[in-house]
Amino acid sequence: MDRSAEFRRWKAQCLSKADLSRKGSVDEDVVELVQLLNEREQFFTTSSCAGRIILLDGSINGFEVQKKDCCWLLVTHRPCIKDDMVAALKKANGDAILKFEPLVLHVQCRQLQDAQILHSVAIDSGFRNSGITVGKRGKIMLAVRSTHGLEVPLSQEGKLMVTEEYIDFLLKIANQKMEENKKRIERFYNCLQHALERATVTDSHSKEKINEKNNPYSHKKKRNRAKARGKCVTEENDKELENDDDLGISVTIFPEDY
Repeated sequence: MDRSAEFRRWKAQCLSKADLSRKGSVDEDVVELVQLLNEREQFFTTSSCAGRIILLDGSINGFEVQKKDCCWLLVTHRPCIKDDMVAALKKANGDAILKFEPLVLHVQCRQLQDAQILHSVAIDSGFRNSGITVGKRGKIMLAVRSTHGLEVPLSQEGKLMVTEEYIDFLLKIANQKMEENKKRIERFYNCLQHALERATVTDSHSKEKINEKNNPYSHKKKRNRAKARGKCVTEENDKELENDDDLGISVTIFPEDY
């Protein structure tokens, strides 16, 4: 099957599926970004999370809580206040972990060069943990990720291990990270718009060059335009010389034996 046709089939299948995320819809802060990507024929998003502050309750496996086997005590995509966090912590029976997770966005791309454009924009916008993967079937996936996350244990076996003052301190940091994350998303959106516009212009110029190369009359037109430009320049120079004479500017030519 033609690669472009296969990509269109994958895109149609993905975008027609129901949203199976916990929220069931695209996060508000990335709606415009997701729409911008999905409106382009060379991209479609497979999953996204704008960034969130969460409180998980479960047993720690190694150094982190496994999301699949834990209880989500609190989830917010907005700045969090201490009272909400303390109230959620009272429900903890295991090892509670406070986390801030920045933007995660997965985009399937039609060609590697499309993924490279997106990857460059992501890196320049502050999402420096982004990367491109190519699957066995030729699926090209770009993951937009950042490194400014936060993960702190707050309780063990239901017992709170920190003070409320420390919780307030952590939330200030988490909220600052949330604000920075939002700025990076906005930067990513704006930079992506400009990058796609440049790519469109470049692609248009490339097609024009191909058409000119295949058209035997285009070279003749170019030569005629060049001649016309040369003629215009000559006429302008002649007029300038005439004007110089009118201004009384003289040029003296000395003989060789002067």
